[in-house]
Amino acid sequence: MRILLINPNTTDSVTALVTQHVKAVAGDAATFIPVTGRFGARYISTRASAAIAAHAALDAYAAHGAGCDAVYLACFGDPGLLALREVAEVPVVGMAEASCLEAAKSGRFAIVTGGALWGPMLTEFVAGIGLADKLASVRTIAPTGGEIATNPDAALTSLARACTACATEDGAEVVILGGAALAGLAGRIQPDVPVPVLCSVATGTHAVIAAAKRQRDDGVRPPALESIGLSTELATLLHRK
Repeated sequence: MRILLINPNTTDSVTALVTQHVKAVAGDAATFIPVTGRFGARYISTRASAAIAAHAALDAYAAHGAGCDAVYLACFGDPGLLALREVAEVPVVGMAEASCLEAAKSGRFAIVTGGALWGPMLTEFVAGIGLADKLASVRTIAPTGGEIATNPDAALTSLARACTACATEDGAEVVILGGAALAGLAGRIQPDVPVPVLCSVATGTHAVIAAAKRQRDDGVRPPALESIGLSTELATLLHRK
């Protein structure tokens, strides 16, 4: 199976980090084709950057999606997820949605990530996928994900404390450590947290491999869309009938 891995951040080092962990999780089950956003924020941490990232994710799929059996939107917050599902002819899995769905199986869950503005954004996201009643809390630490990626060791203590607070103060039965740049850190802080900590990168990887084995069955195609100013590939994708 060939799976397109889209990182709509524009930092190649984050793409490389995610790809390394995805391949370690997947083994021989699938081949991942990593793509970095062609334009936008270096690391998504605001509503504006997330909106731009949704466009970048569509642009990446239009340019690189041919021949792939599924798409992994490897960015916590899933910018452009529903739009990708609208235009793609293969399953599309978002890192955040897959992680929340998996965590909800264990009861009430919490999310810990970097960057204060993600708090309300993720609370709204969880409500949007129908899991508001399962969400115990969203806690953030001061460094953004991009800053954590440059020095992950410095963030471990703060991440562990936030995850522990989710369990002991907020009643979470499982915590999602969310963010492409936080790949691999869940296992490092797990010994210091009293409930399971899910790595969003690994959880999404398992979900997209499973999805790639299933065929898309809704049969719904959007109408052709006239556009201006888009890349040739994206304009062609949107205009097809």
